[in-house]
Amino acid sequence: MPTKTTEPDIHKERRKFLDRCLKWTGTAASLFLIYPLLRFLGYRIPPKPRYVTVAAPLPLSGYHAGRDFILFTDQAEPFAVSRTCTHLGCRVSYLEDKRIIECPCHQSRFTRRGRVLHGPAKRNLPALAVEIRKKNDGTIKNYVVTL
Repeated sequence: MPTKTTEPDIHKERRKFLDRCLKWTGTAASLFLIYPLLRFLGYRIPPKPRYVTVAAPLPLSGYHAGRDFILFTDQAEPFAVSRTCTHLGCRVSYLEDKRIIECPCHQSRFTRRGRVLHGPAKRNLPALAVEIRKKNDGTIKNYVVTL
């Protein structure tokens, strides 16, 4: 004899199906709402730029080594590079006699403009913006380096 599904069994099946659909919909909706929140929590506000003022004129050597940068004056315009080596973050130094920038930790070498010449460092030193401030008579008052 064929079994006949009773009315309550159909309702139970429908209820299970609707319950599963509601759970999947709730899970999907919560993921769509949580994802932007997690991305927002991972977002970091970039630090405000720092401005360092260097008095003019620079020494006869034509450069000034600050804590975080090296400022050079050239015939065309002044320029600055970061003193943080792109290899492991050591503080680089300018070797005036060789006219190169060298990292004391692993001997990465860079040009005055911060381009890699040799060493384990693969990336160039970051260039920093330099603003010239002049006096009323047109002579250079100071240089402002943006970090």
